[in-house]
Amino acid sequence: MTGHHTPTDPSRSGPPGQAGQEGQARQARQEGRKRQEGQEGLPAQALAGLRVLDLATLFAGPLAATLLGDFGAEVIKIEHPRRPDPARGHGPAEDGIGLWWKLLGRNKKTMTLDLSHPDGRDVLLRLAAGSDVIIENFRPGTLEKWGLGWDELSAVNPRLVLARVTGFGQFGPYARRPGFGTLAEAMSGFAAITGQPDGPPTLPPFGLADGIAALTTSYAVLTALRGRDSDGRGQVVDLALIEPLLTVLGPQPLWYEQLGHVQTRTGNRSGNVAPRNTYRTADGSWVAVSTSAESVAERVMRLVGRPELIDEPWFSTGTGRAAHADELDEAVGGWIARHDRAAVLAAFEKAEAAVAPVYDIRGVLADPQYQALGTVTEVPDDELGTLRMQNVLFRLSETPGAIRWAGRPHGADTDEVLTGIGMDRATIDGLRRAGAL
Repeated sequence: MTGHHTPTDPSRSGPPGQAGQEGQARQARQEGRKRQEGQEGLPAQALAGLRVLDLATLFAGPLAATLLGDFGAEVIKIEHPRRPDPARGHGPAEDGIGLWWKLLGRNKKTMTLDLSHPDGRDVLLRLAAGSDVIIENFRPGTLEKWGLGWDELSAVNPRLVLARVTGFGQFGPYARRPGFGTLAEAMSGFAAITGQPDGPPTLPPFGLADGIAALTTSYAVLTALRGRDSDGRGQVVDLALIEPLLTVLGPQPLWYEQLGHVQTRTGNRSGNVAPRNTYRTADGSWVAVSTSAESVAERVMRLVGRPELIDEPWFSTGTGRAAHADELDEAVGGWIARHDRAAVLAAFEKAEAAVAPVYDIRGVLADPQYQALGTVTEVPDDELGTLRMQNVLFRLSETPGAIRWAGRPHGADTDEVLTGIGMDRATIDGLRRAGAL
């Protein structure tokens, strides 16, 4: 259903009186920050006091909200009452509970709301009045169809930042197409340069484009909030999945425009430096070697017993070495194949040459450097007990992030959120009976 709906209950009113409601909401968030600093014994977090409404599904938008929540933002995950975020059922599950959701939904309150329902629309406007950020990934025009476009949202809260994450952006010939990370990985040129030279274009076995888009979205949101500090006004963030990955791929447009150069698939090799590859050790393990700096390349050649190659005229540049990758790989690979992984790693470390073991997740969890950094941490969970998951992305000395809880059940916090904006039990029950919750 679309169009404006005027509720009879004044506690469910839309734009009129929103200033007072916004003030109450901000006061509640300030009190929540005090509780976080005091009763919970946590230091102040950099984004405490911000409220984020996560309306998005699957990965890029929700992960952006997760990153904000990790550093103290109050994130409210809003899902359809009868169609939860598909991420809850993505990948392996334990006792019917999706494990991916435990990571993606961490530090989020969860509530249900049918945005296409007139009453659901009015509730969202009330929430928006006291929020700082909304993240959504509906096809362009969907929020507008429901009466929840930028005009309506900014009318109740001129300071709001609306982040719109879609496959192709808000305009252009592809804007209304369904878009997923796989399409971005194909269209950006990533797949075309990934894989063996004689093999097919290769897609990543994980959400690469979504992950990069999530990082970009969180950066865009913080940039917009900083802009709001200057003029007091919010704005719209238009982020297309096909764009951030293209930036990460480097200067390919420049290479083509200036030189007519089109990057091709080179497997694990690089067209810019060599040796750079994965090599198998005597005990059947794998290691990766990088020689982006000439000094490191020289150390590797001395280590593997081929110092004469350093004097070759082509050795002094990365592209020169890349042109002789066969010879360099034979030298490095042959030496590594005669030693087990522990000996290889020890020898490279002693020579101050760059090497790393090729891990699966078992190696990651056992690695002492990851353990020292606390990269994977334990999080208590009411449903599944203690969970191990990636920690917050980076360390801040004064306002560190924290994982306060793992992903919660569908709609677990609906009543708490709504009572927090002044709704009484009768109103909430009425919304639930009407199908808005």
